[in-house]
Amino acid sequence: MPILAQEKSTKLSLLDFKNVSTRTFWITSISFFMCFFAWFGIVPFMPDVVKDLGLTPDQKWNSIILAVSGTVFARLLIGKLCDKYGPRYCYTYLLMLGAIPVVLCGLVQTPTQFLICRLFIGFIGASFVITQVHTSLMFAPNIVGTANATSAGWGNLGGGANRLGMPLIAAAVVSLGVAEAEAWRYSMIIAGVICFCMGIIYFFFTKDTPKGNYSDLKAAGEMVVTKKDQIGFLEVLKDYRVWILFIVYAASFGIELTVYGTMDDYLQNTFQLERVTAGNLVLSFALMNIFARTLGGFFGDKFGKLRGLRGRVLFLSFILTLQGIVLISFSGATSLIVGVVFLIMFSLSVQMAEGATFSVVPFINKKAIGAVSGIVGAGGNVGAFLAAILLKTKSSFAEKAAITANEGLGAEVIKNAQSIASSSAVSSGYLIIGVIVVLTGLVALSIKFSKEEEQLESKKYTEEIIPQLIPINVKS
Repeated sequence: MPILAQEKSTKLSLLDFKNVSTRTFWITSISFFMCFFAWFGIVPFMPDVVKDLGLTPDQKWNSIILAVSGTVFARLLIGKLCDKYGPRYCYTYLLMLGAIPVVLCGLVQTPTQFLICRLFIGFIGASFVITQVHTSLMFAPNIVGTANATSAGWGNLGGGANRLGMPLIAAAVVSLGVAEAEAWRYSMIIAGVICFCMGIIYFFFTKDTPKGNYSDLKAAGEMVVTKKDQIGFLEVLKDYRVWILFIVYAASFGIELTVYGTMDDYLQNTFQLERVTAGNLVLSFALMNIFARTLGGFFGDKFGKLRGLRGRVLFLSFILTLQGIVLISFSGATSLIVGVVFLIMFSLSVQMAEGATFSVVPFINKKAIGAVSGIVGAGGNVGAFLAAILLKTKSSFAEKAAITANEGLGAEVIKNAQSIASSSAVSSGYLIIGVIVVLTGLVALSIKFSKEEEQLESKKYTEEIIPQLIPINVKS
């Protein structure tokens, strides 16, 4: 489908709202933000939910696991649907249907109902895949890594912004006369309604490609999909490069989710920080998504210009290996200042690795961008799940041993022993994860592109991208 590539935007002009690529970039980024905002929206209210619904510790953990599990399956499915029906329809339906369990979460009365809602709310985590597919269709190879990384980074902010946003919504609801104990319910309903409205906006104000929607292009004969063009899902599954990127994203985004999910308690137990202080530190690192993930895509594009497709892989391997080394260093930090420095470096490197991953994804199989994006995106959640199980198991075992060893010595002594045991266990877990990430960075080097693929991209850049850039440079 070369006709689509010729009209992709060669620059990310954030204020050019008349440009369909720019307009789509903003709408898909905001939609992604709202999906993550709603997906993790219940997190700040978990103490209220536990009290209101009488959740057991196991039910609380199960709700987290269910939310992640739902996202894995949704991401695998949504990528293939994007290839067939286009990202516009897929995002519209995901936002409008995904809003239903978000709203229902505010109406649940039993733990079982809450768990079911958490499972289906997790489906909106597939929004990441559609966002990456849509920006890949809208932007040219010279800027696609930057566009993908920026839209993903800004969308990811929703997962951290809810720490501030949802309590603010709850406070506003309470000021209108709603009982404080019920505020979390109204907050979830409001978040669901906003997602539903974003679905309507997505349908009317975006297009599948710069030239038009899939349905219109097919009807006009401008997008002819022959049997040769059709790529079966099994064919995508057979490409080893897809699975390496699956593991790479598990080692980057998956580890980021797990580290930030456990960091509050770790900072408190290791450096004796107050809960509010620890929470604010973690939030500030999550907010680095505003620029850090963009940097990963930007350097991916730059290395791609200098060294071709292989250059993108080399940068991905480098930044992922650096991420693992920094996490290993952080795991052994005993000083708060040193720990914060390494945590800043970890935040920067892990988010750059995520951006660099999706500067490679669009070039694996251009006829099945959705399927590839879906599989790789699912890797992030699988990585988060496995890392969480590792840390939970080590921490739980260590804490139980500490309780047994200090039985009868008083509640305060037992609490301190638990804290020390948990800190030590999680620290060793971070060390193990860091080593795995370094090994994954080295494995990433095995991603290869054929000479034909390299030559094709070089030819496209020379014939399609440069002619579009020259008039821009002359004017400037």
